[in-house]
Amino acid sequence: MAYLLIAFVSFVFQFLVPKAYSYGHAHGCRSYCGNLTIDYPFALQPGCGHQGYRDLLYCINNVLMFHISSGSYRVLDIDYAYRSLTLDEPHMSTCTSIMLGKRGNGFVVERWREPYLTPMTDNVFMLLHCKAESPLFQGFSGKHLPCRNVAGMGCDDYYSCPAWSLIGPQRAGSVYGSGPPECCAIAYEAIKDVNLTRLGCQGYSSAYNLAPLRLTGPDEWSYGIRVKYSVQGNETFCKACEATGGSCGYDVNDFSSLCMCGSWNSTSNCDSVPSTSHRRTWSFMDALTGFSICIVNWELAIKLGL
Repeated sequence: MAYLLIAFVSFVFQFLVPKAYSYGHAHGCRSYCGNLTIDYPFALQPGCGHQGYRDLLYCINNVLMFHISSGSYRVLDIDYAYRSLTLDEPHMSTCTSIMLGKRGNGFVVERWREPYLTPMTDNVFMLLHCKAESPLFQGFSGKHLPCRNVAGMGCDDYYSCPAWSLIGPQRAGSVYGSGPPECCAIAYEAIKDVNLTRLGCQGYSSAYNLAPLRLTGPDEWSYGIRVKYSVQGNETFCKACEATGGSCGYDVNDFSSLCMCGSWNSTSNCDSVPSTSHRRTWSFMDALTGFSICIVNWELAIKLGL
C-alpha cells in the first residue's frame, strides 16, 4: 500500500501540478512580502502579474529581492501611484562608505525587459575610479560624454562626503589634462548600461532626490536606485479583468494575457463564457495515461509482494 501511495503522489505531481501552472493561478498569487504589497504588474509566482515582470521578484525570508542580469537588489519600496521601485545594493558606495574592487552590481537590464524597466531621470549614477581608457572618456557611441550633474547632484558635492577622507585626497582631473576624475556623474539614459567591467570602473554610487528643493549636501541625498516601470499598453485588459472580479495574469506557455476567474481563465474578462480550452480540466489522454501508470504500479507491487 505504501508503494501505491508513492505512485499516486508521483502521478499527481507529474500531471496535476503542471496543468495548474500552465494556466496561471487565480487565488494562489501572493500579495505581500514582509511589509511590502505585491500588486499588478508584479508577482511572485509564475502566471501571476504581467509577463514582462516574470522571474523578477523573489521573497526570501520576508525580504523582497529584485533580480536582473547585473545581479540582485533589495526592494525598499514599491510606489504604485508613481510607478517606481526603490532598490538597494550592499556593494554600492554611499556618503559614509566607498566600495571599490568592482564588487558592485551596477545596473544592467535584459534587453527584453528594457521597455518595462529603466532608472528614473532624477537618479544619478556616480562612477568611481574609472580607467582613462574607459568609454566614458574615450567616446561612447561615437561621441564624448562629459561627466555632469543630474537633478542637482554630482561629484563635486559627493567629494565632500566623509567617506572620501578615508581613501585619500580626490583628483578632480580632466579627460584632457591630469587624467580621469575619481568620480564621474552621469545619467542612465546616456550610457544605458551601468556595467562596471565594460566601463572600466572600480565602483559606483547611485542617488536620487525626491525633495522639491535642492538639498544642501550629499549627506541629505537618498542613496539607492530608483526605477520606473511600465506595463506597455496592457492596462485596458487588466482593468476590464479586475472590474469583473478577476485577477490579471498570463499563460506561462505563450505569455499571452489571461484574466483568472476562480476555477477558469479568460482571454478577455470574467463576464465572458468560460472556454473549455482555458478550464483546468484533464484531457482523456491525461486520464488514460494516469490510469495506465496506476495499473503498472499495481502489477509491480503484486510481483514484489508489496
